[in-house]
Amino acid sequence: MSSAPSGVRSGSGRKLRLLRGTARLLAAAALAWDAYLHAYLADQYDVVTATISQGDLFRIEAGLASLAALFVLVWQRLPGDLFAWSVAAGGLALLLVYRYVDVGQLGPIPNMYEPIWYGDKKLTVVAEAIAVVATVFLLITHPWAHRGRRRAGRRARRT
Repeated sequence: MSSAPSGVRSGSGRKLRLLRGTARLLAAAALAWDAYLHAYLADQYDVVTATISQGDLFRIEAGLASLAALFVLVWQRLPGDLFAWSVAAGGLALLLVYRYVDVGQLGPIPNMYEPIWYGDKKLTVVAEAIAVVATVFLLITHPWAHRGRRRAGRRARRT
């Protein structure tokens, strides 16, 4: 059974699989780059501390991004794609918030306000944005997203 929506020709199904494979590679590469950048920068941010240092938070982000890259590339299931999207979207949202808003210290989280753009931060934004777009594509083209339409089409043909 094809993963393409009902009524879609097999050529379109092949194109969709190719596009989904490309999106998986893009998402995994972007998440891997995000992981590398956070791991690379972590020691520079160990001095920004509360209960936990910003460097430790960078290491956590690096680990989560690495796991997300593996999930999206190897596991290729809806929960893995959702996890990858949440890591990329969450990382991008936090980066932008802490770039533009001085939220201060939040409990054990240090004040990570940094109102400047520099090369590695720009690369991180690009990587996370690519991962968000690629994982959104995976989620909206996932076979479960079309199940309701297929069922409705089968019901309409039966009546």
